[in-house]
Amino acid sequence: MSGVSRDQDVDIDLSQLVRAVWARRLRILTITLVGAGVAFAGAKIMSPQYRSETRILIEPRAPAFASTQQVNDAGAGPLMDELNIASQVQLLQSADLLKKVINDLKLYNLPEFDDAANGSAMSSILVKLHLRKNPMENPPEERVIDAFVERLQVYQVPGSRVIGISFTSKDPKLAAAIPNAMANVYLSTQSGAKLDSNSEATRWLEPEIESLRRKVSEAEKKVAEYRTSHGLLQTNGTTTFPAQQLNDISAELTRVRGDKANAEARAQAVRNALSSGEASDTLPDIMSSQAIQRLKGTESGLQSQVSDLQTSLLNSHPRLKSLRAQLADIRGQIRQETQKILASIENEAKVADLRASELERQKDTVQANSARAGEDEVGLNALEREATAQRQLLETYLVRYREAASRADSNSSPADARIVSKAIEPVDPYFPKVVPIVVVAAVATLILSAIVTMLAELFSGRALRPIDASAETIEAETGAEEKIAPQAAPVVAVRNPARASMLAVVAEEEDAIDEAAAQVPEDDNEFSVASVADYLTGSRAPLAIAISPTGDDGSAATVLLTRILADAGRRVVLIDMTGSGHPTELMAEDQGAPGVTDLLCGEAAFGDTIHSDRLSDAHLIPQGRSDVRRAMRGVDRLALLLDALASAYDLVVVECGAADVAGVSRLTRSRDVEIILSLPQLEETVFVTLMTEFQAAGYERVVLMSEGEAAEQRLGQAA
Repeated sequence: MSGVSRDQDVDIDLSQLVRAVWARRLRILTITLVGAGVAFAGAKIMSPQYRSETRILIEPRAPAFASTQQVNDAGAGPLMDELNIASQVQLLQSADLLKKVINDLKLYNLPEFDDAANGSAMSSILVKLHLRKNPMENPPEERVIDAFVERLQVYQVPGSRVIGISFTSKDPKLAAAIPNAMANVYLSTQSGAKLDSNSEATRWLEPEIESLRRKVSEAEKKVAEYRTSHGLLQTNGTTTFPAQQLNDISAELTRVRGDKANAEARAQAVRNALSSGEASDTLPDIMSSQAIQRLKGTESGLQSQVSDLQTSLLNSHPRLKSLRAQLADIRGQIRQETQKILASIENEAKVADLRASELERQKDTVQANSARAGEDEVGLNALEREATAQRQLLETYLVRYREAASRADSNSSPADARIVSKAIEPVDPYFPKVVPIVVVAAVATLILSAIVTMLAELFSGRALRPIDASAETIEAETGAEEKIAPQAAPVVAVRNPARASMLAVVAEEEDAIDEAAAQVPEDDNEFSVASVADYLTGSRAPLAIAISPTGDDGSAATVLLTRILADAGRRVVLIDMTGSGHPTELMAEDQGAPGVTDLLCGEAAFGDTIHSDRLSDAHLIPQGRSDVRRAMRGVDRLALLLDALASAYDLVVVECGAADVAGVSRLTRSRDVEIILSLPQLEETVFVTLMTEFQAAGYERVVLMSEGEAAEQRLGQAA
């Protein structure tokens, strides 16, 4: 029975769950070992499966004689997109490719790929009960393909253009041979598709090229005939004869008009010089005449003679007169020669004018001819465009034909993929992995066993404890009907194991002492060590402070209480805080073992101060060897140590000897603690005094344990 009322609020006792699992540790370990053994046997019975993998890289591959531009053009196409890679994955799983691999390796002769022919008894029963389709109804080829697909895995490696082909088989050689065979068949199929495409292109281009050659010849012939019939002869390959002739006449007309204007300007300059009487020897046309140059030379010589003779002769001298007459005659000749030059220039202008008129007439005629030639060129251009289009198409077909014809060989048309990793024969089986299976099975069995144990403990109620128990609930359980005076403080007196507790009242005034003492039961069994142990088990308090006002006989009762709790399956530790060290003498194997004083002085580690009881499963922290006064300077640290011990043990019992309330208050941070008054003989005065002090300090629960002499006798017998 759990001892929990149906109407009480309860909480899950995690420590009880842990204790339950620990108490059944041998059973759980046995179940775990059995589970691991079954997993090991099952893994060994299973047939080993081997897996191997081949990887193919999808990339554009051009023939060795292809140019760099062709390779770049091939790589720029849609070959590298994700859809194309996914298409290649589906192509590797196509039925035609699988059938070719199966036939090449003769897999239909292997029992591994036709398990239906050697079906098990269970499979036959399921087929007869119509719970499973009869596999023999399928054709043998389909059964082999189904078994092949179940062991095959084709996938794209994430973030790359690599396709993996893995296969699982009982035969390691076959596990490596099938992926390699699939890769070879795939590459052969892709290369064959290219060869078929090139052959088909060659067969289609041959008649088309012949037809285009005839069409190009006919088109060029029509162009030549049209050009001849319409007089559209080419001069420099781009311009017709009328157009060239018109260009020449226009250029000549421009030149002649320029000559005419130049001649008229020169004649006007000479004419102006003659009319104004200015010197004409500055004009280029006059100075360029040799006759003028000779006359000018003669005139200069005569003028020099006249100038020389005028200095010595008179003006009427015959010599001067003769020279002056010659000079006038020379000047007349110069004027006549200038008139001749002017007439010559005017004739040049007239000739240029006549030449311009003739060129203009020819230009008009040629323009008319050029206009007719332009109309004829419209038809010529149409014929030339047709011939050019046919010629370009023929050249394109010839290039494509040469490319297709050059790739007619199987080595010249590689597949757009290559094998980057071939499958090798595996050494270790892919499945089953004996060690991981055994480890996982053992861990799973251990966890399930622990969970089942905890669930059983919860459903039995042993892992449930009541919470928020009030004083009224305690009175209802014990059947106490007496009302407590408002001045009294509650003290818990433990009855026999069948009852949990009772309430007694102690008055603070001197006149209420006798009445409080009369309410304390006289039966020592109600305050026995066993009754206190049962009470502490039910209270679930993490800490119990034992006070022995009478000395070692009370400490002996505390030692007996600790051993009873340990024998009941609770993890309990006793801390010896007495001055005499009597608990250490009763429990420790080594009386000089390090203890609480060494820990408080910093002369021993925490783990070194915990020792086992020599007669039970309880643990002991002895008094220690260090100076007590120096250790008590660090007594405030003891509260932290008690909290740490409370998290590791079900109950921490501190035997304080003849301690007072002030000393107890320094050990505890909270009031969730059980105070045990270990009195071998119940003395009302001592009892009431202690109860009054603890009431004033705020401690609500005080347990009376009065079996000191009997405890000494039992400990002596056990020793």
